[in-house]
Amino acid sequence: MYAAASGMAAQQTQLEIVADNLANADVAGFKSAAATFADVRAGTIGLGTTSVGKHAVFAQGKLTRSGGPFDVAIDGPGFFVVERGRVRAYTRNGEFAREADGTLRNGAGWTLSGVRIPADALAVRVERDGRVLVDTASAKGRSIARLRLASFASPEALRSLGATLFAPTEASGRARLFAPGGRDGPSIAFGTLERSNVSIVEAMMQILGAQRAYEANAKGVQAADEMLRIANNLHRG
Repeated sequence: MYAAASGMAAQQTQLEIVADNLANADVAGFKSAAATFADVRAGTIGLGTTSVGKHAVFAQGKLTRSGGPFDVAIDGPGFFVVERGRVRAYTRNGEFAREADGTLRNGAGWTLSGVRIPADALAVRVERDGRVLVDTASAKGRSIARLRLASFASPEALRSLGATLFAPTEASGRARLFAPGGRDGPSIAFGTLERSNVSIVEAMMQILGAQRAYEANAKGVQAADEMLRIANNLHRG
C-alpha cells in the first residue's frame, strides 16, 4: 500500500510541475522544470518512490524577432546579469525597457548590469559581440558599453527565484563572466527574444503518462486495502 501511495504522490508532483511549465509556455526566456525521483528501499526490498526535488532544463528556446527597441536574446549558453540594489540574479529573458535614468529594466524591476543609455541617444543597437552602440545628433555608432554574460559549471543546480530569474548555489558554482561573440561561443541577437523551451505536445504527453501512472497506483492502493479488509475479517472469524 505504501509503495502504491508513494507512486500516487510522485505522479501528483509530476502533474504539478508540468502544469506550471504549461502556464509559463508564453513567457520569454522561461525554462521548463523537471522532477527528480529516487527509490525508497529497505535493503533489497523496494518500498516505493520519493521526490528529491526539481531542476530547470536549460535547453535553448526558439529565437523570434520581437521588434522591441531594447530586446536582446542569447544565441547559445549563458545568462544576462541583472541587479536590484546589491542583489544579483541571472536570466535568459532579454525583454528590457529604458527607464528615465537610462537603465534597462525588465518587467520585474531588475536592471541589466553595466548598461546605461545616454539621454541624447536617438537609436540603440547591440552587436553580436555585446557592444552597445548608440546614434546621437552628433555621432553615429558610438560604443557606450559591452554586455557580459555569465556561465556556471552546473547551471542545472541554480536556484529559481521565480519566473525567469535564477541565483547561484554552492552546487552550481560561482558565476563566470565572459564577453559574447567569440569563435564557436554564444552571441547576442538584437531585436529578438528567446521563447520558452516548453513543448506543448511533449507536456501533454507527460500529463497523459502521469495520469495513467496515477490511476495504476490508485488501483494498487485499492487492492492492498481490499487484502487488508479480507485479512481483518478472517482474523475476526
